[in-house]
Amino acid sequence: MSSEANEEELQRGLRARRPRSQETQASRPHQPGTRASRPHHKGWHSRGYLPHFDADNVVQSISFRLHDSMPAAVIEQWKEELGWTEATTSNSEEAATLRTRIEGYEDKGYGACYLRDERMAAVAQDALKNFDNKRYRLLAWCIMPNHVHVLAEPKPGHLLSDVIHSWKSFTAHQAKRLLGRTGRFWMPDYFDRFIRSDKHFAAIVDYIRQNPVMAGLVETAEAWPWAG
Repeated sequence: MSSEANEEELQRGLRARRPRSQETQASRPHQPGTRASRPHHKGWHSRGYLPHFDADNVVQSISFRLHDSMPAAVIEQWKEELGWTEATTSNSEEAATLRTRIEGYEDKGYGACYLRDERMAAVAQDALKNFDNKRYRLLAWCIMPNHVHVLAEPKPGHLLSDVIHSWKSFTAHQAKRLLGRTGRFWMPDYFDRFIRSDKHFAAIVDYIRQNPVMAGLVETAEAWPWAG
């Protein structure tokens, strides 16, 4: 499906928004490897920036950020320090360390922080919710001022990379309309990490919910309106 068709379908869906189901909120993570990936899913792959794992019925922790949230040169320097290679996977110790460094950096609020604008935060949140239980199960999310965290399980027939592209493409187009800006909105690529166990699942949900608190934006997780 083209990005234009994706955006048109997303627009239609947003006009008929529905709340997330109770089943989705209470669902348990699927262990990677418990079901065979369908042939069209990519498994481990890379677009030249970061390693990714793509399979259906696998719960994924995903993060993506605005283009100016941190300098790309800093990420490349950290990757060099960590001994990053083409064989590095998204669940490796090196990838976990890199994510921790990036999360600490972006929580300081660098860049224009366009998602601090309530209009853009609402657009991003609605985009995540729109295809819940259609292309993926949306389990948790948080819209931060300069980045987004999502916990989701892609459904059979829907590539994780295509799902994330639809989120980023739609919100970037809306940013042009609402903010009157041009140029790149999102940083290329994204981080993903498959959930290994119930304990890992609970830790990721807690991190996503507590991120606004850890960044000093609110005193309690419940006070942040752009999460679920």
